[in-house]
Amino acid sequence: MTTFDHEAFWSARYRDAGEEYLFGTAPNKFLASQAGNFGDGMRVLSVADGEGRNAVWLAEQGCQVTATEISPVALEKAAKLARGRSVTVDFVEADILNWDWPQEEFDAVVGIFIQFATPAERPRQLAGMKQAVKSGGLLFLQGYTPKQLEYKTGGPSAVENLYTAEMLRETFADWEIVLLHEHEDTIEEGSAHIGRSALIDLVARKPL
Repeated sequence: MTTFDHEAFWSARYRDAGEEYLFGTAPNKFLASQAGNFGDGMRVLSVADGEGRNAVWLAEQGCQVTATEISPVALEKAAKLARGRSVTVDFVEADILNWDWPQEEFDAVVGIFIQFATPAERPRQLAGMKQAVKSGGLLFLQGYTPKQLEYKTGGPSAVENLYTAEMLRETFADWEIVLLHEHEDTIEEGSAHIGRSALIDLVARKPL
C-alpha cells in the first residue's frame, strides 16, 4: 500500500495558485472571532498553517507565533505575506503526522481546516496538539462536519476525515470544553473555500 504524499499534493495546489493565495490572506472567520483570547506575548502554535494567513494575523495580535506547514511552496508564500504585513513568524517545515511535538510550550494551539488526517492518523495528530498546550492553555479547532459533503465547497471528500461533535467531545473529555458549536455559514477564503459550508468550532482548555 502506497503512502499518500501530502507534501507533493499541497505543494502542487499552492504552486498552481501562482501569485494568488489559495485560501486568501485574511484570517479564518472563526479564528478572528476569538481575538479576545489572544494578546501580547502569548506563545501560539498554528498547525498546518498553509500560506500564512492565520499565523500572520496571530502575530498582528501581538503573539509570538510558530507555524508548521509541510509544503515549502506554501512556506515561501507565507514568509512573503509576513514581510508584507511587517510581522515576524517562526515558520517550520514539518509533517505534523510525523513530528516530534513540543511538550507544553504554547499558551494556545490553533488548527484550522486540518482534516487531511485519516481516522487512523487523527488520534496521533490531536494528541500532539494537546501535548503542545501548556496547562491552562487553549486549543482552537475548526473543521467541517459530514454535512459538508452535500455542499462540496471545500474540505476532504472522505466522510471519515470530517468532525462530529460526539468525536470532539470524546477526544477532549479530559479538558474543559469552552465552546463546541456546529453551524452553517457562507465562507469566502480565497478560491478553495467559498460558499455555504457545514462547520464545527471547538475551543478547549487544558486542565491546570
